[in-house]
Amino acid sequence: MMRTDLENRATVLSALTEKEAAKELGVSMKTLQAWRLKSRGPAYLKYGRAIRYLPHDLTAYAQGSRVQPRN
Repeated sequence: MMRTDLENRATVLSALTEKEAAKELGVSMKTLQAWRLKSRGPAYLKYGRAIRYLPHDLTAYAQGSRVQPRN
């Protein structure tokens, strides 16, 4: 199913700042910045110098970082 323009706009407008994204992931803003400089961490948007994160990208990153221990 394709997203409508309105849904896409609402998603982008719900983008989180670096500080908000760091809080959601439970890491410091410096850690998030370091990951970005090393091309690691969640996908992000860049508007000039402003960095923003989409909530679904943070969720995808967290799920992709899950480690299943062996018993």
